[in-house]
Amino acid sequence: MKISILLPDLRGGGVERIRIVLAHEFSRAGHEVEFVLMKAQGELLDEARETFSVVDLAVPRVRSLPVALVRHLRGRRPDALLAAMWPLTVIAPLAARLSGHRCNVLVSEHNSLSVQYRGWGRIHRAALRASMAVGYRLADRRVGVSSGVAADIAALSGLRRDAFDVINNPVPPRPEPSSQVIRDTEALWSSHRGARIVTVGSMKAQKNHPLLLRAFARLDRPDALLMFVGDGAGRDALLSLAQELGVADRVILAGFHRDPTSFYKTADLFVLSSDYEGFGNVIVEALACGTPVVSTDCPSGPGEILDDGRFGRLVPVGDAGAMAEAIDVALDTSADRAALMGRATDFLPEIAARKYLHLLDL
Repeated sequence: MKISILLPDLRGGGVERIRIVLAHEFSRAGHEVEFVLMKAQGELLDEARETFSVVDLAVPRVRSLPVALVRHLRGRRPDALLAAMWPLTVIAPLAARLSGHRCNVLVSEHNSLSVQYRGWGRIHRAALRASMAVGYRLADRRVGVSSGVAADIAALSGLRRDAFDVINNPVPPRPEPSSQVIRDTEALWSSHRGARIVTVGSMKAQKNHPLLLRAFARLDRPDALLMFVGDGAGRDALLSLAQELGVADRVILAGFHRDPTSFYKTADLFVLSSDYEGFGNVIVEALACGTPVVSTDCPSGPGEILDDGRFGRLVPVGDAGAMAEAIDVALDTSADRAALMGRATDFLPEIAARKYLHLLDL
């Protein structure tokens, strides 16, 4: 079968990487996969082109997408069209109807949109709701990457909750880091022998890294180190806050690393401080390495991954005191690493791909 995957581009984001992972699984199952991009650009573009056909619609703005997508569907005639991320998730079903070509249209959202667009004003929220109410009804299948996301987009669109399926993000197992990579990571830790705390993610407001810094500053552990793996616009502000809190000498900004596995493996604890998530792939990555987890119980995903605290500690969003206490307890508690690693296998790519193909009747 021909499967078209629609995205704005192939920048190095979580959704884009997830789509490449799924594309490989679809291909292994014998299906022909193509990426249909508004603009053929992004850090993952070359990786996709190594295996898959990439179509450049060459449309710089969303308003130009419907006409270009209609034209493509009429010419290519795929059996299935997968679209992720609003507004593509409401444009794709409409374009499929206008094209006159009958294919299975599956749309998926990867964030709680009510939280993501909370500060965009009433006009934007009205447009969001209206477009979802129409576009989602035209889709054959609707997916949220967590139960929380599914409930959120159901409420926004006015559709029943049972009109949405939940398929958790696929998180592929990563190869064991080489001894050289481990040595390089140890060098970043300065071969520190005290407690090691790590977080992984872009330095943006959603991740609320200042909360983690404030929690870290509350710890009565002068030998502890905190490492941030990632980069972004919030880097300088984070460094300034670390200096203000008097912990800058125990905070390491490691920058972006394509594969953070060596950081999970050399840390004693992984912490996620986000205000909201769609799912939380980094939690699964940490569990796969047997690394204990502390996370905010944010909407949506961490609570589901950690099974309401069975596989890690959950704290209220924005509560530095509760986070500091959870970190302290976690560092003093022996973890069942085999159980953590076993939980990570519930999110293997072949499981997610099988569920998508089932919904598409492929």
